[in-house]
Amino acid sequence: MNLHISTPLNAPATVDLGAPLRWLRLGWADFRRNPVPGLVHGVLLALFGWVLLLAAGNHFWLLAGAFSGFLIVAPILTTGLYQVSKSCNTGHCVGMGEVLALWKSGDGRLVRFGLLLSLAGTGWVVTSAGLITVLSTAPVHNPTDFLHHVVLSPSSWLFELWVLLGGLLAAPVFASSVVAIPMLVDTKVTVLQAVHASWRAVATNPIPLGIWALVIMLLAGLGMATALLGLVVTIPVLAHASWHAYRELTDAP
Repeated sequence: MNLHISTPLNAPATVDLGAPLRWLRLGWADFRRNPVPGLVHGVLLALFGWVLLLAAGNHFWLLAGAFSGFLIVAPILTTGLYQVSKSCNTGHCVGMGEVLALWKSGDGRLVRFGLLLSLAGTGWVVTSAGLITVLSTAPVHNPTDFLHHVVLSPSSWLFELWVLLGGLLAAPVFASSVVAIPMLVDTKVTVLQAVHASWRAVATNPIPLGIWALVIMLLAGLGMATALLGLVVTIPVLAHASWHAYRELTDAP
């Protein structure tokens, strides 16, 4: 895999409020130009979601954290699609062979980052499960129970607490990874340099990247709400769009 050295510690670019929609349009264009790698990723992640559903059965108190925690680890699971976008923008659209080559490369930086995201995701699953089982006014076995006893519960602030704690965990993870993971795929920088560049990009563009985080959550939620079938499209489009976000935020060559 060809890598080039960039200068991640340079000042990040400033983007406008319309940048998230621009990234989505570019991501959709990449997906349409070379759909197979994206569809493979989307189908595999949707199937994994169905395996979780079948394995958990009526334990939705656990699934609520697992599916929301999916947003934490998803960026590392779609690193191959960053390589696809990178190649498509040079006029040479690669296939699954190049994606598999990236995974087989055993890049220690991506492995370490993936482990950190997995730890964060696991911590949220445990926290979410503990909140729901201890503070819910009734057992939560299915999505209807979650809606009635957590989201719409008139006698507690459980849902607000659940969202607050989830946001407190997700915000630093998003700030650490929004630029860092594509940068690790694209360059030879260290994990610390990539995370530093990511935080600087967020600090420079808090509102556009806040909107981008909201867009990611909404599209991922839409994909899950369609019996996970929507993930087949939303996951690759968001991954490709994230590549373009990285390029614009870092003014990558």
